[in-house]
Amino acid sequence: MLEAMPYRWHCPNPRPFHSAMIQPKPKPHIESLAHYRAGDPFSPNSNLIRLSFNEGAFGPNVKAITAYHSASTYLHRYPDLTYAELRTAIAAAYSIEADRIICGAGSDDLIILLARAYAGEGDEIIYSQYGFAMYSIVAKAVGATGVAVPEKNLTLDVDAMLAAVTPRTRIVYIANPNNPTGSYISESDLMRLHAGLPREVLLVLDAAYAEYMTESDYTDGLGLAATTPNVVVTHTFSKIHALGGMRVGWAYGSMALADTINRLRNPFNIAGPAAAAAIASLEDRDFLRRSREHNKHWRGWLSAELNALGFHVHPSVANFVLTGVGSTARAQALISYMRDGAIQIRPMPGYGLPDHVRITVGKEDEMLALVAALKNFCAKES
Repeated sequence: MLEAMPYRWHCPNPRPFHSAMIQPKPKPHIESLAHYRAGDPFSPNSNLIRLSFNEGAFGPNVKAITAYHSASTYLHRYPDLTYAELRTAIAAAYSIEADRIICGAGSDDLIILLARAYAGEGDEIIYSQYGFAMYSIVAKAVGATGVAVPEKNLTLDVDAMLAAVTPRTRIVYIANPNNPTGSYISESDLMRLHAGLPREVLLVLDAAYAEYMTESDYTDGLGLAATTPNVVVTHTFSKIHALGGMRVGWAYGSMALADTINRLRNPFNIAGPAAAAAIASLEDRDFLRRSREHNKHWRGWLSAELNALGFHVHPSVANFVLTGVGSTARAQALISYMRDGAIQIRPMPGYGLPDHVRITVGKEDEMLALVAALKNFCAKES
């Protein structure tokens, strides 16, 4: 029986490598691109209380886990290229048209694809001052100029956004609710923003946290996307569905936009088991309701506890709170103290808020442990 021989690549006339040698060079705007920073990676063997990634407090529901395990029996099969079953499930859950849904590897994937499709060198992409960090990254990635528009009280300023639009503007990105501030704009403000935009400017509504919303004056914009060609809404399964590790997202826009993005996206850009888990998760409406109710209760409780300790908590409608701690040095000390106690919260210097931290709403025991540690930190200071 012949033994398998290891493959060896032979390079004729090998030469030592020196960094100064002539070599392929990326485009200049890529070289200036900052890496996305996401904090410490997850370890299944860690006892860390992880309150820095805005992950779903309960983890995935049982139906999603069961579907994922069932799908493991056909890992050798490519998934459906069109993700018809997933799109049909999303359409039924949100009362929208399946043919206008685009699937992506998380909503980040779709945010990048939209920039690649509709903006480039010489163009401008607009987003709010404290908008999701990916917007500035994707603007640079496609060679466009990113324009960060000042906010009012950590909330998107519609008038300022409209005033920032120029003939070079191609895309306006809005996270509503917004990460990392937790603020949102109402349906009336959203409609006013859209009405003031030129028709050739694409309005991207990032609704990653929409499923946590209970406010009556809010809309994720799906109705607007259904009736106007220059609006697209993105959603994700990473937050309330707690499937961040699966990387499943979707977008909804016009048929022309869907056709454009489907031409650009990678084939089979969602793994089959991930799609199966997402479909099953949509079926468990009770899980989503309980997650929403849990989040609203413990977000309010956490905000009250933080305020009682003298921290400044900004109003939030998402599954996290942004908290001012008084100074950059104190924020660094707090993050270090928490890490020493196996609690991870998110520093905010990357968003221009070095004197703030962002804290995810977790399970009850995690919230109790967090507040106990915060009380000890404050007592240690005095």
